Amino acid sequence: MDLNTIEQVTPAAEAGAWRPGDGWLAGGTYLFSEPQPHLRRLRDLTAFGWPALTSGPDGLEIAATCTIAELSRFAGPVLFQQCCDAFLASFKVQNVATVGGNICAALPAGPMTSLTAALDGWCTLEAPDGGRRRVAVTDFVTGDGTTDLRDGEFLRSVFLPSAALSGRTAFRQGSLHPLGRSAALVVGRIDSEALILTITASTTRPVQLRFAHLPSADEVRAAIPDDLWLDDVHGRPAWRRHLTHLFAEQIVDELR
Repeated sequence: MDLNTIEQVTPAAEAGAWRPGDGWLAGGTYLFSEPQPHLRRLRDLTAFGWPALTSGPDGLEIAATCTIAELSRFAGPVLFQQCCDAFLASFKVQNVATVGGNICAALPAGPMTSLTAALDGWCTLEAPDGGRRRVAVTDFVTGDGTTDLRDGEFLRSVFLPSAALSGRTAFRQGSLHPLGRSAALVVGRIDSEALILTITASTTRPVQLRFAHLPSADEVRAAIPDDLWLDDVHGRPAWRRHLTHLFAEQIVDELR
């Protein structure tokens, strides 16, 4: 879609002070998918030239400008590929769409939110003056289309700790039809200390549950909040609730 209110696109490092009407541009697949009448200038994050993926002994840093295609080709846990496939997007979109853009769009079905939340990711947020702060992915996405970003801030990167990357995982995803947007996506991860269930797509924001033991089906159902179910054309709340409970129980059995 043409954004006919945009007057300027400039490299982010050269844009100067943040001003009303500014917006951040990375891949742009979501940005250009619908009208943005409030925007006048786009600050291009890709001009920074950040390395897409930086692996070290402590974990993996994923730049906000890392594309889905780059992440899909990375030799990471199988969960990487499962979440990239959950995009159900063409190769053209996957070569442009970015990890950071998908998280910042804060769509409940955003699979990069699912991936990074399930692996205990935390976001590095940067303000135009260079100030930085860190927020867990589970806290960064606050609702359907809303995030913890402050005025002028952008997502610099997401860090996944090595302990989470080495855990065993199980994945379940469902939608109304084979090529539909996720209506429920549940990831389970087990390590030496806990079982972690991360619920996205069926809820308005990520929900993460931690158990010090392998819970029963009743314990899982009781732990899932019952006031966050999403209601839209991709699935009614009662159905999403049913899928989520079913997937969570299947995951616990698989990891058991």
